[in-house]
Amino acid sequence: QVQLVESGGGLVQAGGSLRLSCVASGRFFIGYAVGWFRQAPRKERESVAAISWSGDTIYYADSVKDRFTISRDNAKNTVYLQMNMLQPEDTAVYYCAARRGTVRTIVGEYDYWGQGTQVTVSS
Repeated sequence: QVQLVESGGGLVQAGGSLRLSCVASGRFFIGYAVGWFRQAPRKERESVAAISWSGDTIYYADSVKDRFTISRDNAKNTVYLQMNMLQPEDTAVYYCAARRGTVRTIVGEYDYWGQGTQVTVSS
């Protein structure tokens, strides 16, 4: 069974930075795209960023472009989300998810999910 474990969330002041990590078990990373999603209270889960297996296809939501950077280290089975210039509206539970094949932004197109990590940005 594939497992994804996120870490790196926490409380930060506006303008601060955090780096989230998503570690996968097994060799599933081969050929799998990984996405980061977030869900704020009373809102639907939304796509934040995604990266292909090779790293040559990357997607960012408009709301995080130029502030967030997604990357991966396949040797470590790990995908990162570097988040800079955080704002209160970035407060949410952040999830990583994986799917075999190309990058997608739809929640339902991902097969495996982590348990989430809370990010709270104070004003």
